[in-house]
Amino acid sequence: MKVVVAIDSFKGCLTSVEANQVAADGVLSVYPDADVVQVPVSDGGEGFVEAFHVAMGGELQQIIVRDPLMRRIQARYLLRGEEAVIEISQASGLMLLTSEERHPMIATSYGTGQLVVDAVRHGAKHIIVGLGGSATSDAGMGMLKALVDAWAKQGTFDDIKELRNVHFTIASDVKNPLYGENGAAYVFAPQKGATPTMVRYLDARARKFAELSAKHFGYDYSEKEGAGAAGGLGYAFLQYLNAECRSGIDLLLNIVHFSEIVKDADLVITGEGSADRQTLMGKLPMGILRHSGNVPVCLIAGRISDREHLLKAGFAHVECMNPPGITLEEAMRPEVARQYLSRTAIKVSVLETDK
Repeated sequence: MKVVVAIDSFKGCLTSVEANQVAADGVLSVYPDADVVQVPVSDGGEGFVEAFHVAMGGELQQIIVRDPLMRRIQARYLLRGEEAVIEISQASGLMLLTSEERHPMIATSYGTGQLVVDAVRHGAKHIIVGLGGSATSDAGMGMLKALVDAWAKQGTFDDIKELRNVHFTIASDVKNPLYGENGAAYVFAPQKGATPTMVRYLDARARKFAELSAKHFGYDYSEKEGAGAAGGLGYAFLQYLNAECRSGIDLLLNIVHFSEIVKDADLVITGEGSADRQTLMGKLPMGILRHSGNVPVCLIAGRISDREHLLKAGFAHVECMNPPGITLEEAMRPEVARQYLSRTAIKVSVLETDK
């Protein structure tokens, strides 16, 4: 039996690599002769650089940057020849702040700009940027300021020559525009600590920035898919750096030739922290399902809702790994998550084998 394991990270609990290993060990405990292939995955958030490092090799570069509150921290990105992979959560991520520190009115994407600067200075001509897990809602103005501070001799973005031959690809499954009721502030800022008053201000600020930018460039990308990603950081890459927007999981699965890996598999196991109707909107497990052809795909999650919709979408099994009544605090403990993930991986592999 061949089983392919490709589970997203359980944020704040297990990385993709760790989750895959737990599930693989579970399968092997009941099917010791199974061929279990692990594929670390990410759709642009936490673990994006790690997944690409496993997939394509290269060297991890570690540098000092500014976090969302402008404190000095260490962050890393991947460099392979003229290609770099950046994970914005390394420098501008919500995971870098405590719940009390979340403040999207002042949180800045400046550190992400510093990662871009360092990658270009190391010769990167194509930069893939994973836009997941941001703490910011600054429409990318902080990131752009870091580029200006590094290179603009006249103090304006237009005279930066270093970026003219660099191609950017932003990895995001977010379809939201920059501003408006479906924009970055209204949809995403509340989970970053924004009050209703803050949301209105952040939305107005993003709208004004887009109006000024459109007047300057003669075109407006604030409505493009990906513009509302990462608190509008996607917009800054699209409008100012002419970035291409791609699905993060599709990018990764194409690089690892996932369709070839699964073509002779008997089972694929994927998973994420919480699975619901939003999963069907293009989140990582749907990417795995799309690329798995006719191979049965089992979805494991820490929390499940809309189970019937997920089954109708094509998943062979949809299983919640946590028992009823468990507290979030208990479920988030890594040793607890390992125990229940292993049990559930065993369960779905047995269910599929017994068909």
